[in-house]
Amino acid sequence: MRDAEAPPAGRVAVGAGEPSPAGRVAAERQRGRVSRPDAVSAWALAGIPEVAPGADLAALIGAALEADGSDILDGDILVVTSKIVSKAEGRVLHADDREDAITAETVRVVATRAYEGGVTRIVENRLGVVGAAAGVDASNTPDGTVLILPEDPDASARALAAALRTRFGVRLGVIVSDTLGRAWRIGQTDVAIGAAGLHVVDDLRGSTDSQGRTLAVTVPVVADELAALGDLVKGKASGRPVAVVRGMSRLVTDDIDTPGARTLPRTGPTDMFRLGTDEAYAAGYADAAAGRPADPFSAGRVAAPPAAPDPAGRVAAPPAAPRIETPDQTELPL
Repeated sequence: MRDAEAPPAGRVAVGAGEPSPAGRVAAERQRGRVSRPDAVSAWALAGIPEVAPGADLAALIGAALEADGSDILDGDILVVTSKIVSKAEGRVLHADDREDAITAETVRVVATRAYEGGVTRIVENRLGVVGAAAGVDASNTPDGTVLILPEDPDASARALAAALRTRFGVRLGVIVSDTLGRAWRIGQTDVAIGAAGLHVVDDLRGSTDSQGRTLAVTVPVVADELAALGDLVKGKASGRPVAVVRGMSRLVTDDIDTPGARTLPRTGPTDMFRLGTDEAYAAGYADAAAGRPADPFSAGRVAAPPAAPDPAGRVAAPPAAPRIETPDQTELPL
């Protein structure tokens, strides 16, 4: 057979060109819909239009699932970008209000750093999530606007899960995802800020490893892992804000009112890294200078930015950290 007459990828020539059952399976595998029993697959949904305030997001996603051509299966999980949830819920502001929005969403300032264009604020927001700018974002939104995170992402996930379970008659899990940086690694990854209808962690404590040892602290945050997988297929600029993940039905629950993503942030006494290095030093210096005991749990808890940039984009620096010399005379911050 000449190249021009070769069947499409994933098909075999049978009769009048119809694919064989094996060819159909191969084609579906190529599209990411059919997997080995022990495999996980994911794909992004096409056909979701620009979401406007007040839009019925469950209806838009449902229509895209039907148009996708793949039967939605019991145990599938949807990863929904928080931006379209924010848009549907009307969480859109004028860009001129961005700094005020960051302040309004901030519960506690973790660190600030000046850069040429202004000041980066790493804060804990009202959802307990620690990240840059409290999640206020200007990407993938019309010019002149910014988005703030959904009011209650777990409630948003529950509403989507309830509507889509009713529409398709299957158990679906829903994750609302957002993008965060990590303190000790470059770049960003997606995490779950809302979830419904699935377990957000896989608690392995008390089970044994392959050598028979009891696991004491192993609790994979599977909701974050699924959010990151969804982001791999959605991308940041594809216009496909929803992904379907298949093959993790063991995590999907009968009830949508399971503990959501709000249970995941490590805050309060369990937070070992409440402040940036400079901020921790400045807080300790101020406490010592005032003759009061250090209080790491009140440090940074303010309702306004700790310092406003001057016209040159600078912020007031804390007292310089003392330095020590190591035996090889290399200076290191204390």
